Amino acid sequence: MAVRLRLAMHGPRHNRVFHIVAIHGTRGRNAKPIETLGKFNPRITPGETTKTVEWSVNRIRYWLGVGALPSKTVERLLALVSVLR
Repeated sequence: MAVRLRLAMHGPRHNRVFHIVAIHGTRGRNAKPIETLGKFNPRITPGETTKTVEWSVNRIRYWLGVGALPSKTVERLLALVSVLR
């Protein structure tokens, strides 16, 4: 069974927070993950100028090294900071 790196959605409507997770590819979006790798908050809070992404680069590289496939969205986030190299 293939492991995927993808986003899990949490929080109330119009105030979502996304967790970057390693999960079996056939599981649902909010199913229990194998491991939570980080958090992505797309909202910009007052006083800030950027979106917030917090993750464990070492664990993401580990999962990519053992063959996990990132979703398109996670791949785009990882490409922003060159984690995929």
